[in-house]
Formats: sequence, C-alpha cells, structure tokens
Amino acid sequence: MDKEIEDVLKGNCIVYPTTTLPALGCILTSESLEKLYDAKKRPEGMIVSIGVSNLQQASELVHLTEDLEEFLSSFPEGSITIILPAKKILDKRLGGEKIAIRVLANPIAKKLIEKTGPLTATSANISGTEPLRDCEMAAEILSSSKNKISYLSGVCPGGTPSTLISWYTVSTSPNVDEIEVLREGLVTKKEILKWWKKRT
Repeated sequence: MDKEIEDVLKGNCIVYPTTTLPALGCILTSESLEKLYDAKKRPEGMIVSIGVSNLQQASELVHLTEDLEEFLSSFPEGSITIILPAKKILDKRLGGEKIAIRVLANPIAKKLIEKTGPLTATSANISGTEPLRDCEMAAEILSSSKNKISYLSGVCPGGTPSTLISWYTVSTSPNVDEIEVLREGLVTKKEILKWWKKRT
C-alpha cells in the first residue's frame, strides 16, 4: 500500500474499496479535485463527499456536536454520510461551507485514510454510468493516458449507497433543530426519524 499512499499524497486519484461500492479518492486540493472531476467527467456543480477513518479525523474539517457520536453508533458503520458545517471554507466542489462526511468502515479504506488523511469518497465511475464493484476494473475505466488512476484491490458488495443526511446544524428545515434525510440508502428515513424522536 506504500506506493499507492505516496501516489495519493502527490495529488493523484485512487480507487479504494468501501462497504458499498468502490470509491474514487483524492486529497482535498484544487489540483487533485481537477483530476478527479476530469476522470469522472463530473459536472462542476455536483459536490463530492469526504471519507474519514473516524470522527476525530472529521473534527479537523467540520464542527461536530456532542450527540453525533451516539447518532452514528446507532447505525452500521459506513452506512451514513452526514452534512456538517465546515471549520474553514473548502473548495466549492467539496461543498464550501457545508461538507458531506462519511466515516468509512472498510478496513482497507480506513488504513489508507489513516495514512493519507481525509480523501474524497465519491463513487468510482464515469458520471451517469453504472458503478462497477471491482476496484481494479473501475480504475481501468477511469484512467487515461494523462491521468493514471491507481487502486487498492477489492470487490465491493454493491447494492444500496449510504444514507445522506443534513445535520440539524446545517439543515434548512423551517423547524429548528431538525435533521433532513436527503437520500435514503442503507438506513431508512423511518429509522433515522425514529432515533431523532427518541432523542427529543
């Protein structure tokens, strides 16, 4: 993995396994994001989420609340991506002031991100195409002569993506202190709201 880590830290992209689908990762610089958007042929206006190995790593980027750890530990690890307020404004392709964070569960992904720091965690596919489950094949499809994408081996289970939530500190809901489910995924909206009701 050392060679791949070195490659990522130089600003190149990597495909790595997660508990759902292969992710396309890069460090959070404008130059690296340029390569990622180019490889995915992704429209600039579509933001990408960030993968972290734990909440401590997330706390370097976003403002956490005391109840967040309890919330995330109530559901399977890696099943939720959560939008939180940024500590400092990041590239607009990462959401600017509101950042989508996913604490990853796959041990290979965790090991990678412990060494590189937070990486993007967008799906490893060309925008609008069906994602593949094999990291090597995904990297091959995304690579070009001027943008070679490395990979960490793994075949992902596929299926449902993580559930995307806007935390109450950034939610635009008219009810103050309310979370919003923006995309239902591994965890249902019903399960999320049940937890929320129990808390309030």
